[in-house]
Amino acid sequence: MRKLLNTLYITTQKSYLGKDGETVCVYIDHKVAARIPIHTLSGIVCFGNVSMSPFLMGFCAEKEVAISFLTKRGRFLARVVGPVSGNVLVRRTQYCLADCPEVSSDIARSCVLGKVANCRAVVSRALRDHGDKMEQDAVKKAVERLGAALKELSTPKSLDTVRGLEGDAAKVYFGVLDQFILKDEDAFCFTGRSRRPPKDPVNALLSFLYTLLLHDIRSALESVGLDPAVGFLHRDRPGRPGLALDMMEEFRAMVADRLALSLINMNQISPEGFNTRESGAVEMDAETRKTVIEAYQRRKQDEVHHPFIGEKVQVGQLFFVQAQLLNRFFRDDMDGYPPFVWR
Repeated sequence: MRKLLNTLYITTQKSYLGKDGETVCVYIDHKVAARIPIHTLSGIVCFGNVSMSPFLMGFCAEKEVAISFLTKRGRFLARVVGPVSGNVLVRRTQYCLADCPEVSSDIARSCVLGKVANCRAVVSRALRDHGDKMEQDAVKKAVERLGAALKELSTPKSLDTVRGLEGDAAKVYFGVLDQFILKDEDAFCFTGRSRRPPKDPVNALLSFLYTLLLHDIRSALESVGLDPAVGFLHRDRPGRPGLALDMMEEFRAMVADRLALSLINMNQISPEGFNTRESGAVEMDAETRKTVIEAYQRRKQDEVHHPFIGEKVQVGQLFFVQAQLLNRFFRDDMDGYPPFVWR
């Protein structure tokens, strides 16, 4: 299992990153603001107007440190990685299995099963901890409907049926998410998922966290030699990391959504940290983005029990564990892909 390393996020505009020996130097206003040893990093994510020396890019590629460039608001632009690692035969198997309807539906079903189970766990915990502050009947009904979806997913289904169950479960889950927002309910009102663009602060927060999560999962898949673009639930589309999106379904609720709710309910972010553009898109200001990134990094250090391997694992390591398990399935060392189920 790969050791959990850190991701360096650069949000200060007009920053410049350069190489100095074995370290990454961050320059702000032509002054060194930070020096980070390369061996402590697994990735660098640059937001907006951030530039980097070609020498550092080559050094990062050599050291297997992935670099992602995003817009200031978090929309993915480009990614710089070194030579593809891993066994080419495993990737050939991945491509062949993606063309097999039965195997595709089985892997997709596993990912969706993990998603629905973790959504149900988030809803159940919220009901247990704060049931007196929400409409209990509506939330209990959501728990029951998510449980029914889990039973449906326990047996083989066609890929279209799996997608239908995933869509229905997501609608049920997001239908009660607003119940779990306990502070500044008016400013952080959530009426449903909106992505391009996010039209309220909660959606802006969720979209940003999903972007951070996707970067880490994509890196984990690449680290074991899998192609993050070839998925099973999310089919091939130019520029879309289908496999990374597949695996991210397991972690959206228990990592990103729970963190978003905690940031709101613990007053770590405020409505004033969000701005509405003329187009109607809502975005976070620089200080709020910094707060969210720091909280996300802390969340990755938390430990949870992994039911399949029977060990405690840091949240940030879960992505690498699941990538390894999927790799083992492609090598025919396992009968199926076991999703991560949070308890």
